Amino acid sequence: MREIKVRVHKSSENLKKEDQLAWKIAEIASDKSRPGGDSVEMVINRIIDNAAVAIASFNRKPVISAREMAISHPRKNGSTIFGVNSKKKFHCEWAAWANGTAVRELDYHDTFLAADYSHPGDNIPPILAVAQQKGCSGMDLIRGILTGYEIQVNLVKGICLHEHKIDHIAHLGPSVAAGLGTLLKLKTETIYQSIQQALHTTISTRQSRKGEISSWKAFAPAHAGKLAVEAVDRCMRGEGSPSPIYEGEDSIIAYVLSGPSKEYIVPLPNLNDEKKAILETYTKEHSAEYQAQALIDLARSLKKRIKNIEEVKKIDIYTSHHTHNVIGSGANDPQKMDPKASRETLDHSIMYIFAVALEDGKWHHIKSYTSERANRKTTIDLWNKIETHEDDKWTKKYHDPDPKNKCFGGKVIITMKDGNKIEDEIEIADAHPYGRKPFKRSDYVEKFLSLTDGLISKKENKKFLNLVQNLKSLKAKDLKNLNIEVMPKFHKQKTSKNSIF
Repeated sequence: MREIKVRVHKSSENLKKEDQLAWKIAEIASDKSRPGGDSVEMVINRIIDNAAVAIASFNRKPVISAREMAISHPRKNGSTIFGVNSKKKFHCEWAAWANGTAVRELDYHDTFLAADYSHPGDNIPPILAVAQQKGCSGMDLIRGILTGYEIQVNLVKGICLHEHKIDHIAHLGPSVAAGLGTLLKLKTETIYQSIQQALHTTISTRQSRKGEISSWKAFAPAHAGKLAVEAVDRCMRGEGSPSPIYEGEDSIIAYVLSGPSKEYIVPLPNLNDEKKAILETYTKEHSAEYQAQALIDLARSLKKRIKNIEEVKKIDIYTSHHTHNVIGSGANDPQKMDPKASRETLDHSIMYIFAVALEDGKWHHIKSYTSERANRKTTIDLWNKIETHEDDKWTKKYHDPDPKNKCFGGKVIITMKDGNKIEDEIEIADAHPYGRKPFKRSDYVEKFLSLTDGLISKKENKKFLNLVQNLKSLKAKDLKNLNIEVMPKFHKQKTSKNSIF
């Protein structure tokens, strides 16, 4: 890996294009690296994972809204939309919008955490949509997805957006643009311009994940993917972009991030090296913010040691800065303690999540979030006894550069009314690659079967699983049918008659 130093340059310095981060990313996207076997198999795993959570969210309101918007933009030989008959095709940017929203809605697909947060699986919907519309092969798609993961993971390692309250989709726009560049075998210059446009148009604030969290949390990455598709299209037509987008005197680092005095270091592979950052990422066993995964596993374990939940006096969770300040009491969001809060807010409240997981000894992507569940008196009582604390030890583990040592868990101390204490800690989730029970292909398939059960036919799930597991051999005509149709009886009507599309 190379360490790319990135800082602000005055316009008068006339920073060479070849020395700019966007160009170096574009070089990676246009190189001749060959996919490794493990990486190819992981791409297949993540497509299965995305499809599972997309179908499970099929009839949630934001997903219906996004789908109805997309269906209003049909295109012969276009792209498919999750849940819709594969014979029907739509403009790829709108398919990316609908599928990206469906994938993100339940907060249930993959994650990568480092200097910032990310869900690299958000790269898949726009890259898949363009691959279908442009008649690409399965191997073309694999290469594009591997580039998307490579760029997003390494941007997340090097540049923190969260400290400046910028949403993490600002890393997604460039990674999708780079992935599309690889997919379509574009020239380095075209990819360079595309990355810059995609970044410029996907800067937004983290208010989408703060306070009363709305459905925009699901729409945001889909929007970034759609904008990236459009940026690549413009640049393929010969259009340019704000440059240099990272290092410019009035650009991203200078006025959105840490300013002229800051130097960022972004790791990138050497040209033509295997792109294997996807292997550093991890999926979710539970439908909740990733930093809650290990703590849900710990709650399941601790339940066995508590005879009577009502005898709990208080619960203290000692964890990393990020967990404490994003989903813990350090966020200072009263909504995280509100039984009437939205699902999007509850899945970012470790106090709520730990209370439910401790009471139930399990977690469910629907049942654990119902209004009835959130308003249960015993749950509210327990919920209000939970407090998180930042612990330097766990913050250091969170930021460990070695993937094998990086941790996202914490220590829990449960104090009972009689003064006895129950203590335990967990470093990583059971399903993590280095966890107690790492997810393998069989687990991805089981997750798919579980989440799509009753929504798609056995014939449909067999067709999809056969296609996707032969991805590297798929020709363009087969890739166009890499989709799943939900049984017609589950198709709901429009969310609103009052719309533009």
